[in-house]
Amino acid sequence: MSSKREWGIGILGLGFMGRTHINAWAEAARLGQPNSLVAVCDADQQRLTGSTEAAGNMGPGTEGGQLFDPEVVSTYSDPAEFFADPQVEIVSICTHTNSHVELACAALEAGCHVLVEKPVALIPAEVQRLADACEASERVCMPAMCLRFWPGWAWLRERIADGAFGPVRSAVFRRVSAQPDWSAGFYRSPEQSGGALFDLHVHDADFVRWCFGPPDGVTSTGTVDHLTTLYRFAKGPDHVTAEGGWDHTVGFGFSMGYTVIFEQATAVFLSGAEPELTLIRGGESEEVELPGHDGYTGETVHLLEALNGNRAPVPTLEEAVALTTMIQAERASLASWQR
Repeated sequence: MSSKREWGIGILGLGFMGRTHINAWAEAARLGQPNSLVAVCDADQQRLTGSTEAAGNMGPGTEGGQLFDPEVVSTYSDPAEFFADPQVEIVSICTHTNSHVELACAALEAGCHVLVEKPVALIPAEVQRLADACEASERVCMPAMCLRFWPGWAWLRERIADGAFGPVRSAVFRRVSAQPDWSAGFYRSPEQSGGALFDLHVHDADFVRWCFGPPDGVTSTGTVDHLTTLYRFAKGPDHVTAEGGWDHTVGFGFSMGYTVIFEQATAVFLSGAEPELTLIRGGESEEVELPGHDGYTGETVHLLEALNGNRAPVPTLEEAVALTTMIQAERASLASWQR
């Protein structure tokens, strides 16, 4: 039987995603999963004041203002001291990709549970190293694949799984934006970020695997900053594609969506539209009502439910290893085409 208690949350990295996680954990508490922010860690002393400026092109935590009260929340610039804080039970790791595995391993060794931002790493062996450390620690480390918990996508996964509208014939996903305007040096370096392939497209790549299983082949066209991948399945839909790119002109807002054709209906999602999710069947269109929270909140709620119920969360690090391997195959497909 599950039981709820209040968990102590620590946030490592107070950039755009760290601010997003602070708001997500707070919203999870408002939705009935007790937790409280007890500590934060960042090398930037200004960020440790709790104030922030507006940044980013989507999600919560971007509007500026006061994120936390430094008189109440412990602040650290040294991750080792942060992990050693006995109040910190769950750590959100919201730093740059190349630091994820080292910091997550250190957090696990210190006895913390971990929510680690995507992509976990750019190399499958590094993700596997974290998976091994997690198993040895007897703690939980969950990759933050928030799209699985985004209301429109969670609804879609359920309809694919329950077969309510028959099998899927075609599934087309799209996720595009201008390049992030925060941490410009990181995002403009494919060696560090992996480009849009690893940092943006990773969401839809994971969702495709989650819904339809590992593909039997991938074919990608474009560049690491704007690509489309065709996923081939020996047993599954005949047509599955995902487009991801952040090479749009500055000022182009973030947009994500899908068109999924079932045997008996078509589902269309477009972020920012009214309504965002429409179901078309029998010659009629109808709005699909969705929960008001976003996927960042959904993943924190899910992790807390798993910890309170003493069970493993989904997604897993083993899935992250397989996902990273698949994205590497997509990158190899991109590289195979020479003009």
